[in-house]
This record gives sequence, structure tokens and C-alpha cells, in this order.
Amino acid sequence: MTKSELIAHLAGANPHLRQPDVELIVTTIFDEITAALARGDRVELRGFGAFSTKARDPRTGRNPRTGEAVEVSAKSVPYFKPGKELRERINKAGPAAQRRVAARASA
Repeated sequence: MTKSELIAHLAGANPHLRQPDVELIVTTIFDEITAALARGDRVELRGFGAFSTKARDPRTGRNPRTGEAVEVSAKSVPYFKPGKELRERINKAGPAAQRRVAARASA
């Protein structure tokens, strides 16, 4: 599901809200999560999961086109840990839904 699909779904499920209002709400939520992670904070949504950052050490990488060694500096990357309720609902969804999720993840 893309951001625009999420907005359309939420607007359809809540006819008392106009689509531009739903778009503003969704964008604001994403902006607040992003800002918190940029500050180094952890964002926990009980039952859903927690967003945080993880530090990556500097390393030597390779340019895939030339094979040349390239120094990659240390950086922070976003990390999501699913909550218990989310994991349980996904596992309850059954094997067909899990295969669709796995197929999208490997694509």
C-alpha cells in the first residue's frame, strides 16, 4: 500500500473527513515520526511497533559497476520493530497473506 492508497482508504472509511484533511493528517504523522527519528528519539506505537535508528559502522564497499573499493562512512539508518499485536494479526492472516508479503519483500 502506498501513501496515496492509504489516504484514499482512510478518506473512504471516514466520509465525514475530506480527502485533503486526511492527507494533511497522514503527512503530519509521517513528518512527526521522521523528525523524532532525526533527533535520535524512539517512536513507540503500542501494539503496532516501534521506530528507532541503528548506527552503522564505517566500512569498505564496492562499486558494483567497476569493482572499485569505496569507503562508506558511518551513518544511522531507520529501524522498525513490530509489536506483539501486529505480529499476531499477521500470523493469524494465514499462509496466503504471508506469501504475498514475502513475495513483495523479495521483489
